[in-house]
Amino acid sequence: MTLFHGPKPVVGVIHVGALPGTPGNTQTVAELVIAASREAKLYRESGVDCVALENMHDVPYLRGEVGPEIVAAMTTIGIEVRGEVGVPVGIQILAGANMEAMAVAHAAGLDFIRAEGYAYAHVADEGLIQASAARLLRYRRMIGASCVQVWADVKKKHSAHAITADVSLGATAHTVEFMGADCVIVTGSVTGEPPSIADVKEAKAHCRLPVILGSGINAENITDFYHEADGFIVGSTFKVDGQWSNTIDPSRVARFMTIVNKLRKTAASA
Repeated sequence: MTLFHGPKPVVGVIHVGALPGTPGNTQTVAELVIAASREAKLYRESGVDCVALENMHDVPYLRGEVGPEIVAAMTTIGIEVRGEVGVPVGIQILAGANMEAMAVAHAAGLDFIRAEGYAYAHVADEGLIQASAARLLRYRRMIGASCVQVWADVKKKHSAHAITADVSLGATAHTVEFMGADCVIVTGSVTGEPPSIADVKEAKAHCRLPVILGSGINAENITDFYHEADGFIVGSTFKVDGQWSNTIDPSRVARFMTIVNKLRKTAASA
């Protein structure tokens, strides 16, 4: 976690509006940039440690790749957000478009990608998502993007894992480390659902990578998870009414960060 100066970074998610060519698109790229920049400014003013971009409004998602129109739009948005926040910025492009995310991160000067389907395969609503680690890291080397970290989901949410039922979450985390990722992300089974404490402990016990929690963390449960994980990706909790599809609610961000900062202070003085 060399991207961060302090402990237990909080990553605020910007769910960019539906991008060009997707069924829900109603905005120009310029309008999408303005909206994302506005949310980035809110996060900066609220004291989050990091920001992550995600194209979650692009439903239904393509499987494993996206077109150049998505890459171009996300790069434009990424450059603007990077200039706005002054903290590390990451990106995820659904569904499993890890190569494209790496290209955007490199072009926009971003710090990490969130990769689904990094090690092992799983079945998502888009279909079978295959492991991408070998191609992804070779592509990263080829384009000179070695400074872009890979944060890899294990037993990813919104997916069936029957085909790897004999591979535990801990074993998956170990494999992710073996295959060269920089962080492990543990989630609940769906957006907005927290992981189990047991899953977090299992991941920590089987790898030396930082373990980031990627769903369901809120002001009510952060105290329970704070000492178990190394960082927190927060989306739904920071939105109006706690709904991921809404815009950011600064009061919800402020409340969460107040709790986190108290936990940090207590831990530092212990």
